[in-house]
Amino acid sequence: MDITEITSKTALVRSRIPGVDYVINPFLGCAHGCLYCYAVFMRKYSRRHRAAAWGSFVEVKVNIVEVLRAELRRKRKPGRAMLASVCDPYQPVEKSYRLTRGCLEALLEFGWGIDILTRSPLVVRDLDILRAAPDVTVGFSITTDDDRVRRVLEPQAPPIAARLRALKQVYEAGIHTWVFVAPMLPLNPDRLYAAIGPYIHHLMVDPLNYRQQVRDIYRRHGWDYALTDAYAVQTGAALLRKWQDRHGQTSLTLA
Repeated sequence: MDITEITSKTALVRSRIPGVDYVINPFLGCAHGCLYCYAVFMRKYSRRHRAAAWGSFVEVKVNIVEVLRAELRRKRKPGRAMLASVCDPYQPVEKSYRLTRGCLEALLEFGWGIDILTRSPLVVRDLDILRAAPDVTVGFSITTDDDRVRRVLEPQAPPIAARLRALKQVYEAGIHTWVFVAPMLPLNPDRLYAAIGPYIHHLMVDPLNYRQQVRDIYRRHGWDYALTDAYAVQTGAALLRKWQDRHGQTSLTLA
């Protein structure tokens, strides 16, 4: 893993995500190395890693907390920010650099709403900040119930069981939790829902949108069925039905 330090001129980036004003990405690149990741396009913003394999490098924006604080001071009123949109804010380098934590502290100080999306149990380190925030949600990306699938398609990401334990811990801390099943990898919707259903306030699902990146891998493992539109529709609908039977509103996104 090639870890380099860079500086950033901006921290808050205007968001196209409904309900989110800005996104904050403390890192360029992501160590999790998910083979289907849409964020591979971010390589074009790197001076050093434009031709590098996704998952082989992380560029650490070492000044992002200071930049964020300066931007927050200039805002007339608080908004809502999400960490993160094109990297995992709790990938392994965060353990030592603590940039995500610093950004959370700044957002809390200036009264901003916070959304987090991660695959990492490291988020529980910051429960002290999250409990103090008046308006915060924590989402976990959990794409399958089968860790064998995870090992193939998300080779450097935390195991599914570790994410589930962290989800339960954040939920039991009284924080609004949600799960993003995106993309829907080969999975059993009954088993996945049984694992996440008791510990979430919101559920979102999305199909595999960049199928060409993993088509050959799916075929080698006999997962061709999960490349089809029918699989995405049926699996998403099964998760949606289970959620609606137990709870209320669900955000369901299907191509």
